[in-house]
Amino acid sequence: MAFSPQAFSYTPEAAILELGEPFYDRVEAAAFPKTLLRFRNDRWSPAVGLGELSDARWVAHFGRFEPLPDTLREPLALRYHGHQFRVYNPEIGDGRGFLFAQLRDGHGRLLDLGTKGSGQTPHSRFGDGRLTLKGGVREVLATEMLEALGVETSNSFSLIETGEALHRGDEPSPTRSAVLVRLSHSHIRIGTFQRLAYHRDGEAMERLIAYVLRHLYGEEPGTDGAVRLLDHVVSRTAELAARYMAAGFVHGVLNSDNINITGESFDYGPWRFAPSWEPGFTAAYFDHAGLYAFARQPEAIHWDAMQLAVALRTVSEAPPLIEVLERFGPRYQEAIRRAMLWRLGVEPRDSAADTALIEALEAALHETQAPIDRFFFDAFAGRLPDSYPEPFAPLRAALAEYTARKPRDHPYWSDAEPCSMLIDEVEAIWSAIDRDDDWAPFHAKVAAVRRMGAALR
Repeated sequence: MAFSPQAFSYTPEAAILELGEPFYDRVEAAAFPKTLLRFRNDRWSPAVGLGELSDARWVAHFGRFEPLPDTLREPLALRYHGHQFRVYNPEIGDGRGFLFAQLRDGHGRLLDLGTKGSGQTPHSRFGDGRLTLKGGVREVLATEMLEALGVETSNSFSLIETGEALHRGDEPSPTRSAVLVRLSHSHIRIGTFQRLAYHRDGEAMERLIAYVLRHLYGEEPGTDGAVRLLDHVVSRTAELAARYMAAGFVHGVLNSDNINITGESFDYGPWRFAPSWEPGFTAAYFDHAGLYAFARQPEAIHWDAMQLAVALRTVSEAPPLIEVLERFGPRYQEAIRRAMLWRLGVEPRDSAADTALIEALEAALHETQAPIDRFFFDAFAGRLPDSYPEPFAPLRAALAEYTARKPRDHPYWSDAEPCSMLIDEVEAIWSAIDRDDDWAPFHAKVAAVRRMGAALR
């Protein structure tokens, strides 16, 4: 999340209850054979007043789901629909997770603690409601890396191994199981609005708009709430798309039920970081058409925002919604300039110069297939070494006109290699856990990523 975590007192909330029963189902967490604490986010837990919990109390709350004081008394599985690979699906919802608690941080933001792998719900269909330990490990690594690279993301708050043997058709089975807890600014998805439009429930739609504007954007709904909500979402999702590109990140499954209403990246599955600037690079083995390929992510996220606009037609006229949607492109162009310059470690100049710089960057990276992480490491603060080949000459000349936003004075910049999160290393980290129960590479990687983040901030 964009704000840096700061220690703050425990401030419970239960604002979601304002929405009422049509928005969720009250559920119970699964009873797990074991609760082995594997990761607790000691960077973010103090921000919501939970940093002082003992490991035993942590496991009681985030492995056995004993309620936290004065927030939700029982978990809520939220109801939603969504387009999955552009096909509408009304048969989804929180099928292996739930909203466990709501809290406020030191900035006054309402935050949700949601789960993944916490058991079956009325929306599980034929699923077991569980999460593989590998999936949990991958999500911790993804969220830590994205946060360090300046991407708005949910934060992996807790990972607890649960002692069940899971069978999956797309990976070696049986495999170990886990339950993950996420800290995010919102558990509300575009698909939450799509469900209400599907049922033509205008009254519930107005209630949801008011909830989101009031609690997540600090505004009263007024008479144009739907339009203002869409405007916020267009801005936030354009920023998210740009940050993905600057990070070299491929989410893999940008369905409308995987885009939340505050523009945070979440719900990680087959993600990957692209090793080089290859527009067609895909993360999901089942994305045969490349719908969510690296360079198509802005288009995919824009398409999801369009589905929100379609849903909001339940309570709004079309012309003002269309006008807002047309702002996505210009806002994305502004956002990609900010994101790329931030990762390059230089201050903006003017729109024309910044655009030319980014065009030169993308052209050189694509032509040479130079490693993305290595390039941004070498070029940070506008200093591209002369050892880079000829296609980088226009970029080097353009960078010379820019001012560094911070010097290369952090010890990270003296490392021999940049910190990265490519698939081979992710698999090696998991292999050490799976083969030897060796968590040292995992914890070392989290520490290395946070060190890189400190150098970039």
